[in-house]
Amino acid sequence: MTSPHDRPARFDVGVVGSGRVGAVLGAALRAAGHHVRAVSAVSEASLERAATLLPGVPVRPVPDVVSGAHLVLLAVPDDALGELVSGLAATGTFTPGQLVVHTSGTHGTEVLAPAAAADVVPLALHPVMTFTGTAVDLDRLVDCCFGVTTVDVARPLAEALVIEMGGEPVWVPEDARETYATALTHGADHLVTLVAQSMQLLAAAGIDDPARVLEPLLQAALANTLQGGDGALTGPVSRGDAGTVSGHVAALRRVAPDVSPAYLALARATAQRALLSGRLKPSAAEPLLELLAPGRPDEESA
Repeated sequence: MTSPHDRPARFDVGVVGSGRVGAVLGAALRAAGHHVRAVSAVSEASLERAATLLPGVPVRPVPDVVSGAHLVLLAVPDDALGELVSGLAATGTFTPGQLVVHTSGTHGTEVLAPAAAADVVPLALHPVMTFTGTAVDLDRLVDCCFGVTTVDVARPLAEALVIEMGGEPVWVPEDARETYATALTHGADHLVTLVAQSMQLLAAAGIDDPARVLEPLLQAALANTLQGGDGALTGPVSRGDAGTVSGHVAALRRVAPDVSPAYLALARATAQRALLSGRLKPSAAEPLLELLAPGRPDEESA
């Protein structure tokens, strides 16, 4: 076999949703040799993504995309997924034996239960990646982990699909799906907010290129944390320098009161983790935690 298209068991794929994730995964499946037969798109942005990443693939209404596909890829927001599945099931759109894949991190296979009467094969394949909705994402899928949840008999198939798209399958039990998604949201989405706030403060300090100043520090902090967990903690909170932290709180009150609640909450969490890990002595932690206690006037005024 000389190319993906020579492999057996190629699927006709219907992609529901040409958002940043759907269009990219559709393109990845196409690159693996599957035939993307139709895609749904409504907004101008999604139509443009479909045209760019899935050129030549016809844009059809959702029922037409689902009907006749061997593999249905449901790439819609988490809160819309259940209603979409219920509606398609109620109208008899699913057909027996279809592979029905969703890309939600929060949901496992339970959200696909309304389609069970059609004897579909339920698959939850969540790429652990932030997407731009461009061809750049196809390269990022290489070695990207996918959270996989499905029925036991379909696990080899689910893992094979992930590997075909260049990713690495990671098994997530059905009852752990919510915790899994929370971990990723807390780590990635809140990291964006944290870094953006740090850039905001550096700009307020007159730094012309905040990103240049932060990048080496953040790369080192991330690498150290991934390798050593709480052992990577440094800085005034982990040392118990209450006077320095008090100065930070005062500075935030002056120049960026909108950032103050996040700083206080994260400083409290950092102090507690440093205390539990033994890096911060109880005698040093007490004044620090008192300074950072919820409901203080400093925090309320922020």
